[in-house]
Amino acid sequence: MNDPTTIRRLYGRRQGHVLRAGQAALVDDMLPRVAVPSEGPLTAERLFGDARALQVEIGFGAGEHLAEQAKAAPDTGFIGCEPFLNGVVGALGHVRDAGLDNVRVHMGDALEVIERLPDASLERVYLLHPDPWPKARHAKRRLVNHGPMNLIAAKLKPGGEFRLGTDDEIYCRWAMMIMNQRRDFAWQAQGPHDFLDRPDDWPETRYERKARRYGHEVWYFRYIRQ
Repeated sequence: MNDPTTIRRLYGRRQGHVLRAGQAALVDDMLPRVAVPSEGPLTAERLFGDARALQVEIGFGAGEHLAEQAKAAPDTGFIGCEPFLNGVVGALGHVRDAGLDNVRVHMGDALEVIERLPDASLERVYLLHPDPWPKARHAKRRLVNHGPMNLIAAKLKPGGEFRLGTDDEIYCRWAMMIMNQRRDFAWQAQGPHDFLDRPDDWPETRYERKARRYGHEVWYFRYIRQ
């Protein structure tokens, strides 16, 4: 079955509301300074000027989780990937306001960036509240499929961590099915509290708060690369 590693198509609008002048200035002035280079291999040295641990967030929404993780680990390099302009603007605002110099941003397909990183170079990969694509015929578009997970597994260090958060029951069941078929990741749950309670070092996102306001359960999955 085709999946996001072979489809290579981003669905949905790339921009929502019209940008205000200050937001447009962020895109014009700040984004070029923190953007992931568009071509060539990517290393910590190229992105941040030194050899350091790297983490990637796939689809960072408005960037609040990315910024909080970057603030908590200033010596780690964070790569945030988001195809939608308004989300990128939100992240740029967080980076500016917190004075973060350990964040790089890619406006586009995260898999294109992850492919260009060295094998076994990532400490952690985040996939928080991805589009569930709830219809069966759209299951191939879900990021938790074996193609993307093969790529993520290759780029994670042994002992590195893949984190998945979702409030969608269909995606929850699908992800558990896919991940339970794999032998290169070990689920860290020992009991229900391990996937029903948000870990202390997992900052809450705006999307998560919205999901809870609508009465949705939220599931937190942590997998260690074997």
